[in-house]
Amino acid sequence: MATAVRTNPLPSAAFDWSNKNHFLHPTTLLRKPFSKSTPLFSVDSNRTNQRSRFPLGQNKKPVSAISGSPGSAAIQMSEDIARLLESVEVFDLNGKAIPISDLWKDRKAVVAFARHFGCVLCRKRADLLASKKARMDAAGVALVLIGPGSVDQAKAFSMQTNFKGEVYADPSHSSFNALSFVSGIATTFTPLAGLKIVQSYLEGYRQDWQLSFQKDTVNKGGWQQGGILVAGPGKSNISYMHKDKEAGDDPDIEDILKACCS
Repeated sequence: MATAVRTNPLPSAAFDWSNKNHFLHPTTLLRKPFSKSTPLFSVDSNRTNQRSRFPLGQNKKPVSAISGSPGSAAIQMSEDIARLLESVEVFDLNGKAIPISDLWKDRKAVVAFARHFGCVLCRKRADLLASKKARMDAAGVALVLIGPGSVDQAKAFSMQTNFKGEVYADPSHSSFNALSFVSGIATTFTPLAGLKIVQSYLEGYRQDWQLSFQKDTVNKGGWQQGGILVAGPGKSNISYMHKDKEAGDDPDIEDILKACCS
């Protein structure tokens, strides 16, 4: 599985944090225009981020080890993740509470956890996953997106993006907390994340600023990062897990498809 560089965040003194437009609007990041073919960043595959590779507290097995044919360590890790999620509920677009593990209890599912429902990078990731939905459908795999926000925010995201998978809301952020997804300013405002925002805007994606600055998002999810699971069938059958190190830390789509559809 390919690895991505964690780019050290710029010191907080370099930003005026009181100005929400200082860094988030891509037009403030670069003065020169870019074409779609312009390479905006490079990846050094020799460097890794240990927090992303060892996300389950004291468990020192790389999370990528649960992909493929499971050994005893992989089975134990899968059961550990399932145990963390035992009491977690999410809400469908009708406001019905559903135990999160029911989303993959009787089927295999690719479950994407969004930063928040207004996030431009999340909208691009949702599109990337949806572009592979025909392959997932052929393999009997469901595509699911969970966001840290209200049911109304989830509905707005679904209508705006016309996302072809299932969308669920996690107003209490219980799934994000259970999985120890990282959160904080230092994981949101990084040079690499900024360049990815610019690239996303050049490709036609847009941040929903109204959703982004609603009270629930600002208080609980503004700095939240997400990740991706491939799970099921079976509540404790977790075959793949990626935890974003920073905003826009996308895993290789082929790794996801290998875990879900091969």
